[in-house]
Amino acid sequence: MEKAISLRRRKQLQRKMLDLFIDEMEQLPRDLQWMLADDLVTAFRNRLAVFTKIYLRPQLQVRFSQENIARIHK
Repeated sequence: MEKAISLRRRKQLQRKMLDLFIDEMEQLPRDLQWMLADDLVTAFRNRLAVFTKIYLRPQLQVRFSQENIARIHK
């Protein structure tokens, strides 16, 4: 079900994470910034896989209303 991404694509996503969170990560050494960016890419892909599974299985679907999403993020 989960499609592997190429090393090139993964590096592109890491770079986007670094660009996006540069202000928050500027205190960290460069190698730790890359590790954190890699963790963010992994977490995103894992979350995407879970939502895809839920979406593709009608018996597992949850209604993601505005109220439910707000409750999740509290």
